[in-house]
Order: sequence, then structure tokens, then C-alpha cells
Amino acid sequence: MTESQIRRIRERREEGDSYASIARELSLSANTVKSYCQRNKIVKPTRIMEPSAKKKGETCVNCKKPLEPGLTGRPKRFCSEGCRRAWWEDHPEESKKKAYYTVICKECGIPFESYGNKNRKFCCHACFIKNRFERMKQNYDNGTI
Repeated sequence: MTESQIRRIRERREEGDSYASIARELSLSANTVKSYCQRNKIVKPTRIMEPSAKKKGETCVNCKKPLEPGLTGRPKRFCSEGCRRAWWEDHPEESKKKAYYTVICKECGIPFESYGNKNRKFCCHACFIKNRFERMKQNYDNGTI
């Protein structure tokens, strides 16, 4: 590497550019740029996110205490795990579990609820086993096996 390339790597890395973008500009391998930076302890500056200014409505949904803004991720809704559990316990209708299907058991004929699988055929393992082995016995008796 030339002195000008080394200087440019230093400048661009301190500006926060990636190894790949620096490598493209200087026509070098990204691994060459990366290993040079690591050997010489040239690090990308960390960006510390400032907590956002308080907006209207940034209070706990359950107890209405002001929330501490997080640095990453989605905005908080609850001030603590206890408040989150209490709120969901008091508001089960807010849950979006709508995948309950009423199905009739193929073996015993009793209707049952299946969560998430509308193609389920049996209400329990016992009905499945009974149906499977009864069918096998019938096939054996008919001589189809």
C-alpha cells in the first residue's frame, strides 16, 4: 500500500466508512483494508444515539409513569415487566390470537378446537392410534396387505 492509500484509509475509517467502501475507492481488497485497520487499531467511531426528546404519550400504558427512552429498538410501552404482565392480564381481548379452528375428530366424531392447524384430523393421540390400527386390521382382514 502506498502512503496516500494509508492516509485515505485512516481518513475514511475515522469518518465511519465501511471496509468495503474504502476498498472499492482505493481498488484494494476489503480484507486488506480490514487487516490494516485492525493491526493499526483504526476503529470506526461509535455513534451513541441521543435519547429522543420526550414526546406526548411516552408513558407506561398500565401505570401512566413516564418512560425512560431506550437507545435502540422499538419505543417502550411499559415501565417494567410487572406492568406489562398486569396490562396483558387485564386486556386479553387485545391479543391477536385468531387462529382457532373448530374441527370434527375423524375417529370419535367429537368437535374440538385446533389452534393454528385447520387440517388436523384427530382430537388426541389415542384417536389417531385407534384409527390407524383399526384401518390396518381391516386391511389385514380383507387380504389387501
